Amino acid sequence: MAKIVGIKFNHASKVYYFDPANEFYKEGTGVVVETARGVEYGKVVVEPKEVDESEIVQPLKPILRRASKKDEERVARNEEKIPAALKLAEEKIAARKLDMKLVDCEFTFDGSKVVFYFAAAGRIDFRELVKDLASAFRIRIELRQIGIRDETRMLGGFGPCGRECCCASCMPDMKKVSIKMAKTQGLSLNPSKISGLCGRLMCCLDYENEYYSETYKKMPKVGSEVTTPEGKAIVVSNNMLKLTVCVKIDNKGEWTYKTFDLSELRFKKNRKDEEPDDSVDEEIKQLID
Repeated sequence: MAKIVGIKFNHASKVYYFDPANEFYKEGTGVVVETARGVEYGKVVVEPKEVDESEIVQPLKPILRRASKKDEERVARNEEKIPAALKLAEEKIAARKLDMKLVDCEFTFDGSKVVFYFAAAGRIDFRELVKDLASAFRIRIELRQIGIRDETRMLGGFGPCGRECCCASCMPDMKKVSIKMAKTQGLSLNPSKISGLCGRLMCCLDYENEYYSETYKKMPKVGSEVTTPEGKAIVVSNNMLKLTVCVKIDNKGEWTYKTFDLSELRFKKNRKDEEPDDSVDEEIKQLID
């Protein structure tokens, strides 16, 4: 076991572990740490605790110090400069007629560099833009292209469920989602029903996919024939949460619809090669990364 303290940085929902060095840090405490990007300011979101060695990447870097009032003021000044920096950068982009969308920017803790995040359909030659920005700000400039999922992650928002987007709140890493997950879970393939704010497949499709994937193999295929306590029937729909099956029974030329527990039916189990695949029509291709 190793003792850690969890810290979050700006533009990140991921929690990074650091060595508390026998110090106690209360949740919400500002700290200064050294990362691969240099010295950064972050906030404690996980108070010191012990975790299994497999959950961390050794060696853990120690926290340099608690953030002082001067450090907090520096962070506040950096944040105050962001609106003006974005406005100036947008003017430079417009002047260069570059097909790129400026998403956000951030100043490094020591103020020696400003990082601009932008989205674009393809590769952008921004070498001249960098020169313009460097001349205006007189500090190091970095332009970083991000994808449409990352844009939503940075800007945040509320999903159709009414909660904050998973990518901006509780997801440390982006999960790969596929149309197969929606098919397995019996969801409508209407793009408006299964897409998030980013216009791509909703990240939450991954949450219950393991359960649905295993349960799907146990359920009869829709349209297939099964044997019920009342004779042969055709499967109309499956309820994979209640483990029930709705069927239609031919009753002297008239269809009778009934629901049975899965355990009451006899049928040929779904084989692995009968599981939903990733094939899609043109209407929903845009949802797939």
